[in-house]
Amino acid sequence: MAGLLGPAEIRDLAELLGIQPTKKLGQNFVIDANTVRRIVRVAGVEAGGSVVEVGPGLGSLTLGLLETGASVVAVEIDKRLAAQLPLTVSLFQPDAALTVVAEDAMKITELPGNPTTLVANLPYNISVPVLLHFLEHFPFIDNGLVMVQSEVGQRLAAPPGSKIYGSPSVKAAWYGSWRLAGQVSRQVFWPVPNVDSILVSFALREAVIGTEAERVATFALVDAAFQQRRKMLRQALAVVLGGSAAASEQLERAGIAPTARGEELTVDDFVALARAGA
Repeated sequence: MAGLLGPAEIRDLAELLGIQPTKKLGQNFVIDANTVRRIVRVAGVEAGGSVVEVGPGLGSLTLGLLETGASVVAVEIDKRLAAQLPLTVSLFQPDAALTVVAEDAMKITELPGNPTTLVANLPYNISVPVLLHFLEHFPFIDNGLVMVQSEVGQRLAAPPGSKIYGSPSVKAAWYGSWRLAGQVSRQVFWPVPNVDSILVSFALREAVIGTEAERVATFALVDAAFQQRRKMLRQALAVVLGGSAAASEQLERAGIAPTARGEELTVDDFVALARAGA
C-alpha cells in the first residue's frame, strides 16, 4: 500500500513551510488516512481515472487519490503549498501522475487533461461558489464528491419543498443530481473546525437543461425568489420582472401560480419561467 500522510507528517510539513492554517483560506487539513481512503472509495476513483482536486493543501487527499492509480490535477492558490505538493508526492508515491496548477479556483478557466471527476475538501467559506464555477466552466467534469460544511451539503442536496431548499439547491440541480454520502468527524481535521462536515456526491446530466443565456436568466430568477423566500413569487420577482402584475403574467405563462413561493419550484419550473419571459 502506498504511503499517506498522518498527523505527524502533516504538522511537520506545515512547520517546514511556515504555515499556520487560516480561517480566511478555510484551511482544515485532513490528518486521518482512513478518512482519506473512505472519501476516495465513495468517490469511486479507480486506476486510469482523471481527477481534479481543488485546494489540495498539504496533500492528504491528493496522495489517497493517486494511490488508486488515477491521474490528478491539483488546483492550489497558496504558492508555498503548490510548490511543496510535487515534492511530497515524489517522496511518498514517486511514480504518481500529478499536475499542479497554482491558481485561484474561483478564477481558473482552463484545466490540463480535461479531468472528468471532481474530488475536494472545499473551504467552508467559498464552497458553493467554487463548485458552481467549476461546473459552469468545465463541461468535461461529469461526476464527483465534495466535503463541505454539513449545512451547505444538506442545502445542495435538498429537494423542493423542504425548509433548507434554496438558491444553492436549484443551481446545483441545473447541473445534475446530488445526494448526501456520509458525515465526517471533526476530529479527523487539523485544526479541529467548529462546524460539522459532510460528503456530497453528484452525477451531472448527460445533456444540459438549456443554453448559457437561459442559465443566466434562470439563476437571476432563482436569486430573486430566495432573497425574499417568505413572499409569494409575484412579489419576490416584482423587482426583476418589472412589477407584480408583470411577474404574475409571466408566472401564469409558465404554468406557475403567482401565489407560489420559491421553495415550491423545481429547477425545471424556474427554467420554464425564464423561457416565458424570453
